[in-house]
Amino acid sequence: MEQIIETVRSFDGALVVVPAPGGGLPEIAWGDAFFYYAPDGRMPLRTQPYGTIVTKDYPGDTASDLAPPDRWRVNVKVDRSTFLDLTGEEPRALTLPRDHAAADTVLPHPAYGALGWISVVNPAEGTTELVLRLLRAAHATARARARRER
Repeated sequence: MEQIIETVRSFDGALVVVPAPGGGLPEIAWGDAFFYYAPDGRMPLRTQPYGTIVTKDYPGDTASDLAPPDRWRVNVKVDRSTFLDLTGEEPRALTLPRDHAAADTVLPHPAYGALGWISVVNPAEGTTELVLRLLRAAHATARARARRER
């Protein structure tokens, strides 16, 4: 997890937000990480992160079984073509059954797959490099979007 966070921090213009007690962000988010393109170093108010790491189950998002110790999940927003290549399905047409608790496996996000998010529980040898490539691409997309919106 720390390797992924440190790699994203090295991206030009990246902002990694890791909420903690006393930081003003909701307690449920403490210990998680949120990745933004924010060259000014301020968390964007109306922009979703392009990637996250979650360290616990959230209400309505428990399929990854993140309650046991040392389980966490990285989530990345990808384009439609990449999503199809990785999952074999269109984001808005997911029908295949999946074990969202499987570790080191690229899957549609259990709650946001239909919106083009993929997820990996405990990335390891089989997925870490892919996850880092996807995060680099998502960061580049977020940077391009921010520049168009100026």
